[in-house]
Amino acid sequence: MSAALKYRRVLLKVSGEALMGTREYGLDPEMVARVADEIQSVHALGVELCLVIGGGNIFRGISASSVGMERASGDYIGMLATVINSLAIQNELEQRGVTTQAICEPYIRRRALRHLEKKRVVIFAAGTGNPFFTTDTAAALRASEMGCDALLKATKVDGVYDADPNQVPGAVRFDRLDYLDVLSRDLQVMDASAISLARENGIPILVFSIFENGGFAKVLRGCGRYTIIGQPG
Repeated sequence: MSAALKYRRVLLKVSGEALMGTREYGLDPEMVARVADEIQSVHALGVELCLVIGGGNIFRGISASSVGMERASGDYIGMLATVINSLAIQNELEQRGVTTQAICEPYIRRRALRHLEKKRVVIFAAGTGNPFFTTDTAAALRASEMGCDALLKATKVDGVYDADPNQVPGAVRFDRLDYLDVLSRDLQVMDASAISLARENGIPILVFSIFENGGFAKVLRGCGRYTIIGQPG
């Protein structure tokens, strides 16, 4: 394993929206391939890798509840959307020779740890399995359970800004933030439950762009452009 790596076991959270690419809905095969390329390159370095894939490109329970659907039912539908995305990523990885665990295998922590030790990519689908919890929270929860060195969030932008840089030209980008800064400023890079859980377990959150070729590996080496959310100091 490369000695230059700062993080040896990580969880990568990929938003469902990122898998849309330039589309307005669904999966963009080119974007799925790009994400798989990034994962493959990091896996080849010997990093122990977990994944959580969002489902917002297909269905979002909280959006459905705003138009009259029962929130719990909407969230369960959203969980199925994350399974669809997870299967797409799994298929793309295994075509590249990257071994993963079976999607929708019952979650048993020790079994998941064993998969990691065998250098399999572990994909946590269906969120936490509970309504009212986002895949951000699922990512923070699984990163804590798996003893990950860091939680990485792959987005469409190269870090955390004080406003959407695609809509606000003068948006300010942060290189480093404290967990409490994110909560007090309501920066919404991840939901409050996820930020609080990462804070309680001392897991740094690194936010970077999935659109930069090789960006994932660069972040693991402490290079490239990203925002780190962690303890002050």
